Amino acid sequence: MQYELAPADLALVLALHRAGTLAAAGERLGVNASTVFRMLQRVERGLSQPLFERGRRGYKAMELARTLAAQAEQVEAALEAARAAAHSQPGQAAGTVRLTTTDTLLHGLLAPALAALHRAQPRLQFELHTGNELASLTRRDADIALRATAKPPPHLIGRRVGPIRVALYAARSSAIKHWDQVEAGTAAWVAPDDGLPEHPSVRWRQRHFPTLQPAFRTGSVQSVAELVAQGLGVGVLPLFLAEPKRELRRLTEPLDEAETDLWLLTHPETRHLQRVQTVWSHLAQALVLD
Repeated sequence: MQYELAPADLALVLALHRAGTLAAAGERLGVNASTVFRMLQRVERGLSQPLFERGRRGYKAMELARTLAAQAEQVEAALEAARAAAHSQPGQAAGTVRLTTTDTLLHGLLAPALAALHRAQPRLQFELHTGNELASLTRRDADIALRATAKPPPHLIGRRVGPIRVALYAARSSAIKHWDQVEAGTAAWVAPDDGLPEHPSVRWRQRHFPTLQPAFRTGSVQSVAELVAQGLGVGVLPLFLAEPKRELRRLTEPLDEAETDLWLLTHPETRHLQRVQTVWSHLAQALVLD
């Protein structure tokens, strides 16, 4: 007798595909890891074929599992849209929108834009993930991403916000007043650490000061700005973050070599949901780079 997939089976495959481990899938489903394992065994026996490859790093979806996960995402999106429609009021979006970005972009650009949106749409809630690693929009770990990148992933829907221009800054209280002092090697540097090896500011510094060793290294550009403002050294900072800080002095014109683009990204499957569409449209208009 042919096995008939149930909605719970699709939810299981989708959760394990996104999470990659039994424990993480169980957290998404509200059950423990052993229950997820038994559920998976039952579905695979019913289909008479494996759905996932088991490895040291977890569970990797095979072709059929990827196909089922894609169908499950459509079901999930349709259910979310139906729930939103059932509880929405005219002109009001409701629900939780998950956004991923860096702490620099959160504090410098995203938070002010979300403050205005929250006043206009009080039934929206926001989960804000910050980190240098991009939370997966494909696995639905996030609904919208705000990221600096020269080339966004082609499978995502993207809108270019504008160029992120950067320059070299020092504290106004610092003895470093001019670029010539930096060229002469008299300035200490504050820079991103090894967690950001490809950051445009890192590549620019390595090209122009190949033997220089920063006196201070930290895990975010936001922290670089704070340390520079306290007089610990000079650092390359985005104009949108540094220019509002009265305690900072710009030492150079914008560094074209270190410029990159800011993109607003989302997944095609979630783009049409009212809550996501509302946030996306607002951010597309509200986020401005000088």
